[in-house]
Amino acid sequence: MAYYSFMPKIEVNEKAFFTLAGCPGGKSWGARDQLEQALTCAKAELDEDSDKNLPEEERILKIELNDTNRPDLWGTAGCARQLKVYGGGKIPVYPFFSSPGNPKNAKHKVVVEKSVQKVRPYLAGFVASGRAINDPMLRDMIQTQEKLAWNFGRKRRTISMGLYRISIIKWPIIYKGVDPDSVSFVPLQWDGPLTLREILKQHPKGKEYAFIQEHEPVHPLLTDSTGGVLSYPPIINSADLGAVQVGDTDLFVEITGTDQASVNLALSIVACDLADNGFTIEPVEVEYQYDTPFGKTCVTPYYFQAPVFCSLSRIEKYLGEKIEAADCVKALARMGVRAEEAGGAGAGEAGVRAWPPEYRNDFLHAADVMEDIMMGRGLDTFKPERPRDFTVGRLSPVTVFSRRIKEIMIGLGYQEMIYNYLGSRKDLVEKMRGDGGSIIRISNPMTENYEYVRDSVLASLVQSESISGHAVYPHRIFETGKIARLDGRDNSGTVTRQYLGFLTAGAGANFNDIAAELQTLFYYLAREYDVEESGDRRFIPGRAAAVLYKGSPIGVFGELHPELLENWGIAVPCTACELDAEALLNRPPGEGARN
Repeated sequence: MAYYSFMPKIEVNEKAFFTLAGCPGGKSWGARDQLEQALTCAKAELDEDSDKNLPEEERILKIELNDTNRPDLWGTAGCARQLKVYGGGKIPVYPFFSSPGNPKNAKHKVVVEKSVQKVRPYLAGFVASGRAINDPMLRDMIQTQEKLAWNFGRKRRTISMGLYRISIIKWPIIYKGVDPDSVSFVPLQWDGPLTLREILKQHPKGKEYAFIQEHEPVHPLLTDSTGGVLSYPPIINSADLGAVQVGDTDLFVEITGTDQASVNLALSIVACDLADNGFTIEPVEVEYQYDTPFGKTCVTPYYFQAPVFCSLSRIEKYLGEKIEAADCVKALARMGVRAEEAGGAGAGEAGVRAWPPEYRNDFLHAADVMEDIMMGRGLDTFKPERPRDFTVGRLSPVTVFSRRIKEIMIGLGYQEMIYNYLGSRKDLVEKMRGDGGSIIRISNPMTENYEYVRDSVLASLVQSESISGHAVYPHRIFETGKIARLDGRDNSGTVTRQYLGFLTAGAGANFNDIAAELQTLFYYLAREYDVEESGDRRFIPGRAAAVLYKGSPIGVFGELHPELLENWGIAVPCTACELDAEALLNRPPGEGARN
């Protein structure tokens, strides 16, 4: 599965940033090199200073964040909060959060109907009031919205956010699935009403994000109790209920998506940011007509993170120094993390137990606690140590061989792709017509979208094709990358292999062409192979073959099954091939190289 990862850059209003960080005017940091040093606690750096010729209220700082696991830092308030706490400020308290067994009272409700369950099933929201939005604040809210939706939300696939004016909304709000031709409204930046399907074809935002919804029979819609449209998630807000302007004082903020934990985390980030800006946050009750991981009723913002324990022995092993538990707690506090001493004296191994802040969910392992201890104490407090070993690096044989394969595939007219190795069961198994018998599941995933390790490269290639329908055909893509699968013959119970996968999409894609390209590949690799009929469910019966090398099956090729293509919303025939590249690494005697 492709993951849209980048080092986020944010633009912050200088005056607002320094005020939120507890040092109006930046006086406590003095020169800009001191600000650069302070930003290291957020794994950030000053990308561009403000223009001193502009009025103070208009000066903008550009900051680059070097950690994609901290989406809470992708806005003015979040980044300033980290600097303020690190500099000695108190850990902020957010009393409006519900938690398991402790829901807050909510005056407002959103009803999530069963009709939206299979398309975009989760929603979280809150009401913000108490002050008027000014221009820098509105710009920052829009920036945070886009950063969360683009990277953390994978271009709005899994996360999207909407802002609305409370004064013209009739509660309760209804979140439902509808026929895309049955509902019309006036979207933002448009003059007249369009149906949902027309929005995907005519509106600029609709065309940009059409790939998310265009193949679904049911589309999500957010309305108030009178039927007035708030938005068409994750595409566009309406021009009346969904238009927020400078001067508005009471807002409804909602986030929809495909993973409930990610939806709630993103909402928590926005709620904490607005609370730091002086808004009063009021919870919203979300009532589902079906079961969810957080129950049928969830009052949001919702704190769902679990504490993580890290032993002192592990901290010493990782950091190279013995650090007392009390010092670990102090270091974590500088990172905004509440912690306590745990264990010891007959209660188990001594260590610290840390609770992630409401706006963070990146504590997946004890190593994450250790990293915050290291950052909180300060990298400059650790004594440098010279490496004890001297080694000379070189490319591994499988890397050299993979590069040879890439040269051949590019020569055949294919474009190289690079993917993440993690994905969801829906993408890696269900849509691929698999049974999941060999796939590896991660025990503590951050989201269900990265819950499994891929056991094939074909799912990654097909996913790329599913969003490439607007490009000129034919499409020819390939990847050489790792796969992993369960294997009881190995001591670890799993094996990791280097695989090659390639795919052709277009009206003329057929079995004979993919067979000819496979033959060409083996010719230039100077390898001999055999084929036999394959029953792989991903391919059309009778139009697929297994690849044998030295008598053992190492791959498969053929025409992809129509049901698989329909699962991905692909409208043209596709052929594909997948090979275990490592099995081809050692050439038998007598097979000479060809150029």
